[in-house]
Order: sequence, then structure tokens, then C-alpha cells
Amino acid sequence: MKKLAVIGASYLQKPLLLKAKEMKIETHCFAWEEGAVCEEIADFFYPISITEKNSILDKCKEIGIDGITSIASDLASPTMCYVAEKMGLISNSYSVAVVAANKYKMRKCFVDNQVNSPRFILANENYSLENFKFPLIVKPTDRSGSRGVLKINHPEEVEQAVKRAQKESFTGEVIIEEFITGAEVSVETISWKGEHYILAITDKVTSGELYFVELEHHQPSMLPSEIQLKIKNLTIKALKALNITYGASHSEFKITEKGDVFAIEVGARMGGDFIGSDLVQLSTGYDFLKGVIELSLGKFNEPVLDERKKSGIYFLTKETEKVKQYIEQSAFYPEIVRAEITDSKIRPAQSSADRNGYFIYQSDKRMTI
Repeated sequence: MKKLAVIGASYLQKPLLLKAKEMKIETHCFAWEEGAVCEEIADFFYPISITEKNSILDKCKEIGIDGITSIASDLASPTMCYVAEKMGLISNSYSVAVVAANKYKMRKCFVDNQVNSPRFILANENYSLENFKFPLIVKPTDRSGSRGVLKINHPEEVEQAVKRAQKESFTGEVIIEEFITGAEVSVETISWKGEHYILAITDKVTSGELYFVELEHHQPSMLPSEIQLKIKNLTIKALKALNITYGASHSEFKITEKGDVFAIEVGARMGGDFIGSDLVQLSTGYDFLKGVIELSLGKFNEPVLDERKKSGIYFLTKETEKVKQYIEQSAFYPEIVRAEITDSKIRPAQSSADRNGYFIYQSDKRMTI
């Protein structure tokens, strides 16, 4: 039986572990016990922080793992790649993972490789916004899920926004960038030996100002074909710029009214919010989770996209309270494939952690509510 190490044990990794179990693969999961919802799912669980890469490496050598992976976690990616690199397993290099997990380093790489992206600066002691155009977006360099993200319209708002973002950052680093107005999408890809396969373009709906929490995702994109081609071309350019060669990637873009495409960030991992674990397979027929697991074990089959359905997810927050009735009455909607209320107290959304439930659908047409 193949042995697979999984970095992380939060709800993000649950679909991965369940898929591995379905594939008859032995799983070894690493994470702190607090919040480790996957502890009971994994065959073996080790209470080691996902940032303790050398401790995890020593244990993986002892186990004799055949592959290592993680999904939807920027924090887990460097450790995953570090262990794989030291053990001669399939993954991106550790240096690539470090850059892809840091928004400032990533943006510098974009500049060096002429990847179109917003103007930015690191909010260090000597930064100056003299030539920047407001509004701006302030965000931690090392977090996801809209944590610490804030749009600011005036110079006097900068200091407080930076302090807020620093509190959410693991390292205290914050990036400030010019705000791009327009549609927002993500691109889901899988790569093997530097060959990149685009699986889907996901249309996104956010809460808007001030926090831009993602409230809806839909596949496939409804943007014009010529815009989608621009997005695909920039995706490949960004992946090459970052030297991503293996595994899943989740790339985010903004598209202006004029049709200009800007790379916002690229995660060298599967997208969260059920995009990679559920929506891709529902809309394309491709089992993304299986593909990622097989790839980590050294086996790769070129993706076959043989389904042409619409899929999507709606999240429940104070701003989207109408979603609750669809969750509660999901049995009456044949297009809803899964629905859950995760917290009885419905809150306004300032980050993804404030979302209180969701439902996922698959249909012949985009589901609107």
C-alpha cells in the first residue's frame, strides 16, 4: 500500500484525505491537534506543527512515505516541498514554494518577468506612497481567505490598515497595492514537468468594499472567449515566471472594463472554498483530487475534461442571508449536491472565517438566487 503524507489537518484537507482513503492509500497527517478535524480520518496522525519542516522530514523518512501533498493552504506548501525535495519525491522546489507563498516575493517575480500586475510596495519602515493612485488595497503578504485585507481611499487610512494587516500576518509583513476595478476570476490548473493544464476559469463574486470576502464561485466562466484567452495566456506566463512545474495551482486575476488582465496572485496549491475539491469535477468531470494525489506519488495522466455542466457555491453570511433558506430546503432543489450550516450565529463577513454555511450546485445552467 502506498504511503501518503498530508500537511495540515483542518477542514481544508478533509476532501483530500477522504479521496486518498477511497483510493486505498495509507495516509499520514501532520498538524497541531487543536482544530485538527482530520485526525480521525487519517490512518496516522502526528501532532507536529506544519511549520516544523525538519521534524516532519525526520518522521517521513522513518515512515518511508511514497509521496507528500496538501491542498488549499499556502502555509503548508513550503513544508510539503521541503520534505519532498529532501526525499527526492515529486513537488515544486522549496525555493519556488517560498516565493509562491509570499505575495511580495511573488510580485517581484512578476515584475522581473513582465507579468502584468498591480503596482505595489512593501509596507516597511521607509515606504512611500508618493506616486501611488488611490484607492489602495492593504493585505498581509502571507495569508489567504481575505484575512487582513482592506481597501482604503485616503492617505490618512493607511497607517491603521497596515496595523490591522500586520496583526493577521504570521511574519508582520504587509503589501500595499493599487486597486484594480473589474471582474475577478481564478484559474485552476495542474502541472507536470513544467507542462501546465488549465482545468477551469472560475467567476467570483465578493462582498465588495471594504473587505472583499468571496461569497460566490461559478464555473465555467461567462466572460467573452477573447478575454478568457487573455486570462489563460497570462496564467501560463505567471506559472512559468514562478517556476512552478508540478501540482495544482490557483491563480487569481482582475479584468478591467477595457479588457486588461492583471495577475493578483498565484497559489502553488489547489484553490480552497471547494473550488478544487468539488467544483472542478462537477463542471468538467475531471477528478482533481485524484489527479493531485496520483501526481504526488509519481503518476500523471493528462486531464480529460469530458463534462460540460455548470457548478458553483454560495456562502452564507449576514450579507447573503437568503442563502440560508436554500441550505435549509436543499432537499427540494435537485441541483444542490451539498449544503451545510456551519455556525448558527450569522455574522457580517470581514474574512472567509466569518462565513456561516454554504451550498454547492451542479446544473445545466448557472444557478441564480
